[in-house]
Amino acid sequence: MNMIKKGKHPNLEVNDMRENKIPLTSSEIASLWTAYMNDSMARYFLEQMLKHIEDAEIKPIVQFAYELSMNNMKQLMTIFQQEQFAPPTGFGANDVHMNSPWLYSDTFCLTYVNHMAKVGLLGYGGFVSMCSREDLRDYFTKGLINTSTLFNQSLNTALLKGINARHPFIEVPNEIDYIDSKKYLSGLNPLSSKRPLNAVEISHLYMNVMTNAVGVKLSLSFAQTSPTKEIQEYMLRGKEISGKHIKIFTSILLENDIETPQLPDVAISNSTTQTFSDKLMMFQMSLLSAAGIGNYATAAAASQRSDLVLNYERLSLEIAQFAKDGATTMIKHSWLEQPPGTKDRKKLAREKK
Repeated sequence: MNMIKKGKHPNLEVNDMRENKIPLTSSEIASLWTAYMNDSMARYFLEQMLKHIEDAEIKPIVQFAYELSMNNMKQLMTIFQQEQFAPPTGFGANDVHMNSPWLYSDTFCLTYVNHMAKVGLLGYGGFVSMCSREDLRDYFTKGLINTSTLFNQSLNTALLKGINARHPFIEVPNEIDYIDSKKYLSGLNPLSSKRPLNAVEISHLYMNVMTNAVGVKLSLSFAQTSPTKEIQEYMLRGKEISGKHIKIFTSILLENDIETPQLPDVAISNSTTQTFSDKLMMFQMSLLSAAGIGNYATAAAASQRSDLVLNYERLSLEIAQFAKDGATTMIKHSWLEQPPGTKDRKKLAREKK
């Protein structure tokens, strides 16, 4: 006679077995593949940073980020094996030169980790929402929690050290107000005055100044350490684009008497010794470009002044072209790993012999 323990659902073990046999959906495959590629890159990037960090308060934060990437890769590899899913190649020890001189200041390392944690929060939120299987939702939810912890720790440390650029303060509203004219949405007519920015618009302008500042420093560091002329020029182009966008967003803030971000000293060294492979640096830039396009799309949707929306849309196109040219370069050098996809059915039919 089979005895059922109190509190245990009689079909729990059967359900667990069925859960493991549920095939992966396209969105789940995409989420797992993307997460592994990102952690694979982050592992080696952070490992190189850790070798040179001296600040006793910053190093544990970067160490925590590194351990998260390592642990994530192990768990993802277990999932790949269970699902007979060929894992992506990602990156390896040959993509980082551990004996190269220091490239980033401790302050930059902290700023970088905080920025990538923001990107990770958006990524994990998307992964959770695209997964149907409970085990995968659990995995990505834990990833979201861990990334949230990393973000909070890195931000708290930056605040304590006085190296975090706070968003500007404005008066707290003391009454409810409603938009009473379509003029509130205007902003393109050069002959009419533009209304003051609202809090939502200020927050996105400010954030995009700060994220582009990280892009400037990364682009410069990659340009000066890459041994390849083609990559150097691409990175310098990225630096110019980020600098241009900073000027545009800053000028809009200044027109409204809003303080521009007081960015911390996120210095890079004068080293010209190769630190990372061209493949890893190009992947990092493609990740930042994708995050930038996402940020601009969110900002455009949230902004109500037409000139701001137009700015975000045209600047997004510039980043998209930059990202496309980067992908073309990666394909040329066989650096761009192809995401899983469906087969060309017509080609299979024609070539089945």
